[in-house]
Amino acid sequence: MPTNEELYNEAEQLKDAGDLEGAVAKLNVLVEQDANYALAHSALAVIYTRLRRHDEAIQHASKVCELEPQDAFSFTALSVTYQRAGKIPEAEQAMAQAHMISGHRH
Repeated sequence: MPTNEELYNEAEQLKDAGDLEGAVAKLNVLVEQDANYALAHSALAVIYTRLRRHDEAIQHASKVCELEPQDAFSFTALSVTYQRAGKIPEAEQAMAQAHMISGHRH
């Protein structure tokens, strides 16, 4: 069985070659193998956003925040994912969470 890193690297190669669906398939194998592999969820959020599959992108970006609740960047990425889906109030809420974690007040 391939390691998480091997599957992730294969998915990155597929993405870089323009095979977004292939990358999604490889990343889905990875998250089935290890549901807590945050990097795979992050990559899925980015690729699903590029494919305009916003609900799936949001689901994976949210999972990253669940797995890394003290990482401000994860919430910033979630905010961007919401923005691209046209969900501005949710985007603002995610960004507020990122600012709170990083110690900024707005």
